[in-house]
Amino acid sequence: MSELRWNPTLDEWVITATHRQDRTFFPPPDYNPLAPTKPGGFPTEIPAPDYEIVVFENKFPSLREHPPEPSLEASEIYPVRPAQGICEVVCYTPQADAELATQPVEKIEQLVYVWADRFEALGSRDFVKYVYIFENKGREIGVTLAHPHGQIYAFPFLPHIPDREITAARNHFEKTGRDLYGDILAQELEDGTRIVSENAHFVAIVPFYARYPYEVHILPRAQKSAISDFNEAEKRGLAEMMKTVMSKYNALWHRSLPYIMLMHQRPTDGENYDFYRFHIEFYPPYRTPDKLKYLAGSEAGAGAYINDTHAEVTAKTLRDTEETKESVEG
Repeated sequence: MSELRWNPTLDEWVITATHRQDRTFFPPPDYNPLAPTKPGGFPTEIPAPDYEIVVFENKFPSLREHPPEPSLEASEIYPVRPAQGICEVVCYTPQADAELATQPVEKIEQLVYVWADRFEALGSRDFVKYVYIFENKGREIGVTLAHPHGQIYAFPFLPHIPDREITAARNHFEKTGRDLYGDILAQELEDGTRIVSENAHFVAIVPFYARYPYEVHILPRAQKSAISDFNEAEKRGLAEMMKTVMSKYNALWHRSLPYIMLMHQRPTDGENYDFYRFHIEFYPPYRTPDKLKYLAGSEAGAGAYINDTHAEVTAKTLRDTEETKESVEG
């Protein structure tokens, strides 16, 4: 049972999804639901003997296109709505033991086109206000299926964090007439100490205001607000930059590094967001090879992140990390 419950203390929607308690949790290899369905074998969620990239609706969605009515009546202080939306799974490869970092740039480039297509298709639905593309990688993040995959949520509202970013970008534009993320990028390029990598179309940085020790943001040089706005050269450049960042993560401590990867882009409500800029954020949960960055009292309760490192130091560490053959190929 899913529904949207309003939190009046923070002005935001909370999704309840009680049926997700029963979702698949690290099944044995012979029952991998994200593998291709082999002739005569275990029927998976992908009814084909092979695939390149596949997108399908989540079997345990938080949001549904045709949701049930809420389990209780709304009140003045506690509005409640049906959990309308769409939740999709994106499988990157049929190889269960692979990961996105070990895929060739050409495969990541194909994935960029898939993401752009899904952004347009889902964003065109009249009830969808925000398309959120992300990947949870690793047990430490809470992943319950090891097969390499990402997700897409089509929300019926603008989630809180993108909303705050857009408000900040709008305020900056109204004050200066300039794009906030363009100004951030210009500052980083001038300073140089927080740059991890750059190519003709994208720049990867550990932001000045990083909340996680090895947090990395990828920003486009061009002022474009959605992944579907990029031309062919930019899509290729994005694939190359993602490959570089993920390979550096794996080479950092010579093992596959868990992370949350997410894309922030314009809402799909038809309004003008020319003052905003597409970007990707990576949040690895480790602060050292064997110590996790926990979200404890200050972060979880107050929203005040405490970072044990300086962005300039971790950026240099990542910048100087060589992407070895092992880090690229697993």
